Amino acid sequence: MRILVTGSTGYIGGRLTPRLLEAGHEVRVLVRDPSKLRDVPWASRVDIAAGDLTDATTLAAAFEGVDVVYYLVHAMGARGDFEATEVASAENASTAAKAAGVSRIVYLGGLHPDVPLSTLSKHLRSRAEVGQILLDSGVPTAAFQAGTVIGSGSASFEMIRHLTDVLPYMPAPKWVRNFIQPIAVRDVLYYLIEAAKLPASVNRTLDIGGPDVLRYGQMMNGYAVEAGLHQRPIASLPVLTPWLASQWVNLVTPIPRQLAVPIIASLQYDCVASEHDIAEFIPDPEGGLTSYRKAVRLALAKVRDGEVETSWQNATIAGAPSNLLPSDPDWSGHTVYTDLREQHSEASVDDLWDVVEGIGGENGWYSFPLAWAVRGWADKLVGGVGLRRGRRDARRLSPGDALDFWRVETIDRGHTLRLRAEMKVPGQAWLEMTTEADPNGGSIYRQRAVFFPSGLGGRLYWFSILPFHGVIFSGMANKITATAAARSRSRS
Repeated sequence: MRILVTGSTGYIGGRLTPRLLEAGHEVRVLVRDPSKLRDVPWASRVDIAAGDLTDATTLAAAFEGVDVVYYLVHAMGARGDFEATEVASAENASTAAKAAGVSRIVYLGGLHPDVPLSTLSKHLRSRAEVGQILLDSGVPTAAFQAGTVIGSGSASFEMIRHLTDVLPYMPAPKWVRNFIQPIAVRDVLYYLIEAAKLPASVNRTLDIGGPDVLRYGQMMNGYAVEAGLHQRPIASLPVLTPWLASQWVNLVTPIPRQLAVPIIASLQYDCVASEHDIAEFIPDPEGGLTSYRKAVRLALAKVRDGEVETSWQNATIAGAPSNLLPSDPDWSGHTVYTDLREQHSEASVDDLWDVVEGIGGENGWYSFPLAWAVRGWADKLVGGVGLRRGRRDARRLSPGDALDFWRVETIDRGHTLRLRAEMKVPGQAWLEMTTEADPNGGSIYRQRAVFFPSGLGGRLYWFSILPFHGVIFSGMANKITATAAARSRSRS
């Protein structure tokens, strides 16, 4: 079967695509920037079509000759009028699918109560509106409405995990007593794959959820048990409004404010499946649907073993980097501030590169940890992503990966790592690290911080932090090379 996947760089799409290939399908993926798939293991096995759902003129070639379209994109956490963007994208996709003679659309939305759409949160309302547009397209559509997705790297799982890990006592909004029907990511993927076989007569919404209906507080304590923690006392406080609660989540978890706001807004309702009609068309997975506790157990194992396949970090709000840093920053006519460091290391270039590629996350930034922590907290306070976002893989980075409050813009493995800042700064900032062999033995490490200030505020910002650069950036270069040298000595 010929399949088009939209959202293949997202959390669900990045997992679904290789499984569709394993099931024997021919897969095409629609992406705005094909370079985002450069290091994805399955990239050479798919047909990559460049296009943008918001631009109808780019879609005809991508939809041509396709049997099934998976619509897995949504703009949760995006700035601006994301509802209008989602409606336009869905309408463009519907028109393109109809014109191309597509036989099936599969959409993944969210569970929501049976109430007027105007009373729902913007996030839930937008997902329901997109589902209806696809159902009205004239192409048979399976519009799945899923419960909270639990899996390693999912935003909902990470929010539960960090809230429970960090807080021994949880003062919480009254929505912790609302009922939710979570579903394991493996079960979501099972339903999505099987949906390609649905008969043309199926054109409707289908609720999907796991076997457990729980209060949000029960989900947190279920996580605590699986993580070997004491169960957390939870106090429901009506004074915590959705807005205040989202600020709280922003501060104590890696979830940034732009993403926390729609998640929290969606928790204001009981989100439980109203039917299980899916069983009439697709049988339950072999062994039955995955319980919540088992889903948490599986997710924790993936996190522990460093096998997180996809993550919300690389699938939401910030997106892939753009506006690549020129090799000569003066090229752009910007006012440019730089901090350059060069250091020799006794380490081999391979050992030096291993330290560079392993930077951030649990390994930290190799200098003045308190200063980095303070900068991370300051970023969270103003709605940024903060340092605790971490990294998806402890050992390996790919273009587009989130890395604490940076994002990987370029990686030439063994030689160059360039990071683009996603913390809140009055301008644009990059950190570039390069390694090369020293002809006289050992290796050379070069480090370049680049800042394009925006207005007077940007210039004042740079000069205000200038006194710290001597400590932070020189210490970083010294510690990275020393760590690499120690690693080389331990091998000899």
